[in-house]
Parts: sequence; structure tokens; C-alpha cells
Amino acid sequence: MLEVSVTRLDPDVPLPSYAHPGDAGCDLVTTVDAEVKPGERVVLPTGIALALPEGYAAFVHPRSGLAAKHGVGIVNSPGTIDAGYRGEVKVILVNHDLSEPVRLRRLDRVAQLVVQRVEQVAWRETVALPESVRGEGGHGSTGGHSSLGGQSASQTEGG
Repeated sequence: MLEVSVTRLDPDVPLPSYAHPGDAGCDLVTTVDAEVKPGERVVLPTGIALALPEGYAAFVHPRSGLAAKHGVGIVNSPGTIDAGYRGEVKVILVNHDLSEPVRLRRLDRVAQLVVQRVEQVAWRETVALPESVRGEGGHGSTGGHSSLGGQSASQTEGG
């Protein structure tokens, strides 16, 4: 198990924790009350700071319950916390609901934190990339959406 140093910036905030054995994400809470109006975004403090080991990053993901019940998402989903960052973890929520505000209370769970190993890359420029089965197909190139009438997105969007 990976050990990550964490500092509580607010003594009442629980440490990030997994709701169930085997879960990928730990719950993050907000330290403030907030009302997020339709279409509005808000930056919420979580009351914690981390020291991730080199070679790891943490990713802030939306909570599926907030998304399904209230239309709440994360603007820069997932938010990335680099190993060298030592400031407070914050969550940028957006209310996608067209008519209802979302009311959050202090210590409500507002996001999930997933810690993952990440690789540093040495970029090597080349004139041509090796061939692959997929090639340049992207953005709907495999079909699967009935409104496209069997055409790929690239065919319906002119390129």
C-alpha cells in the first residue's frame, strides 16, 4: 500500500477515505457552505494538502451521485494534483442543471480523489508514425450512436 503524507488544514475535516474495500476513489469534503446556481461554478476548499511521492499524481473526479441527482460536475475533470504541489486541494464544481441550484454544506462529500502512478516521457520527434489498426480514426470513428445513421462522426462532419 502506498503511503501519502497529508496535512489537515481544517481540524474537523476527515482524512480522505475509501467508502468500500477495493474502491479507486477516496471521498473529499468541502470546508464551506455553498450554493451553486444553474450554470455557475465554484472553487471549494477541501481542508487538506498532500505530499505525493515522485512518480505519482492525484486526480480529482466527480461524484456520480451529485452528477446523477443534481447535474454537478467538475469543470476541469479530472483535476490533476502533481507530486510537487503542496497547497490545499480544491475542487472546481459546476452546476449543469438548467433550473435548480445545488446547496452544499460544510463537510459534504463533493469529489473523489484517485492516486495513480504516472510516467515521465522522453519525447522523440519523428517524421512519420508507425502504422496501427486504428490509424487516424477518432471522435466517433467506430460508430455506435443511432443518430449518426451508421456513419462515423468524421464522415458526418466533413472530415
